[in-house]
Amino acid sequence: MNKREGSALTGLKVIWLKEMQDYAGNIRMIILMLLIILTAGASMYVAAQTLRSFVGEDSFMLLNLFTISQDPIPSFLSFISFLVPLTGIALGFDAINSEFQNRTLGRVLSQPIYRDVLLFGKALGAVSAMAIILLALWLLVIGCAMLFLGVPPSGEQIARAFAFYVVTLLYALLWYLVGMMFSIIFRQSAVSALVAIALWLFFMIFWPMISQLLAYAFGGGDSFQTAKLEVVLGRISPYRLYTESALAILNPSTRSLGVVLFSQLQGAIMGSALPFGQSMLLIWPHFTAFLATIILLFAIAYVLFQRKEIRM
Repeated sequence: MNKREGSALTGLKVIWLKEMQDYAGNIRMIILMLLIILTAGASMYVAAQTLRSFVGEDSFMLLNLFTISQDPIPSFLSFISFLVPLTGIALGFDAINSEFQNRTLGRVLSQPIYRDVLLFGKALGAVSAMAIILLALWLLVIGCAMLFLGVPPSGEQIARAFAFYVVTLLYALLWYLVGMMFSIIFRQSAVSALVAIALWLFFMIFWPMISQLLAYAFGGGDSFQTAKLEVVLGRISPYRLYTESALAILNPSTRSLGVVLFSQLQGAIMGSALPFGQSMLLIWPHFTAFLATIILLFAIAYVLFQRKEIRM
């Protein structure tokens, strides 16, 4: 190992531990964690009470805890799809510009710590903190299943719940990198937060409407082609990718995430569930899209940060 690699590994560990220490005592992180756990706990309790009467009739009771809702409490999946992007943005919107404002960035980079190591360390610290929170929620769901339902989860249910955990973590990391990228572009933390939240709202609320209008405009009057085009355009939104992935993982009877073919519809009517491996193949394009977007966002943040002028 040469001197550059040794100092890079040392600097990465220092930045990672410093970020974890900051998150552990950060009031913002504590509020977000309590908000996620309380809202998710409420949805878990409502879902468990609803499913008690169906114990023994469904072989995927644990997975139903994620998707069952009862007015006025939304499902666990609805809470998570709303709160996870906010958590990622909240951790990333001032990742870099706060260092500028506090005049600490020059001091950090004057040490044997490189710019790429600083970005890697901050991203690693954030994803570690989010992984711990999501792991606590994952264990909460399994605990609720055993406590309220009295039925231990099967191996396939554990595997599907863990796959949902991984996809959710990737979704959180994607929005953290969005926040980090804007924290590099804008010097003011408030501006980077507002732009990141505006982008999230655009993809969550406005892009589904825009994609439908574009599909109708370019579909040529063919309903089948319009439906296919709407699916393709809709998947530009990370929110659409995440919800479709969660649906395929948590609902084993899901046989298609696009336009449904007759053979797929026939299998769904018969009530047959897809094996775990087949469900993972179904969301493999979504998983690949998440990884590609994460790499692209980090590459953009890296290039922007390398070109950023830093005054000591």
